[in-house]
Amino acid sequence: IMPTVFRKDEFRFYFFSREETRKHIHVSSPNGEAKIWIEPEVSVAKVVNLSQQEVNKIVSLVNENLEIINEHWNSHFKQN
Repeated sequence: IMPTVFRKDEFRFYFFSREETRKHIHVSSPNGEAKIWIEPEVSVAKVVNLSQQEVNKIVSLVNENLEIINEHWNSHFKQN
């Protein structure tokens, strides 16, 4: 299960249901993908085929949507 949290422009922000417990979000686009840590602070965990400009945009979007991401994380992983 990979529930989508939100979409913005060409980016899809989502979780993998059975992965590590440290809070993070995955992001995909037509160009590549990234994994972003949410805790202890927003930081880049992994990037595949994305430009620095795209990574900067993703980090900015994660920061802008932290409340939504946290709500979805807590709701989704409470159920599993």
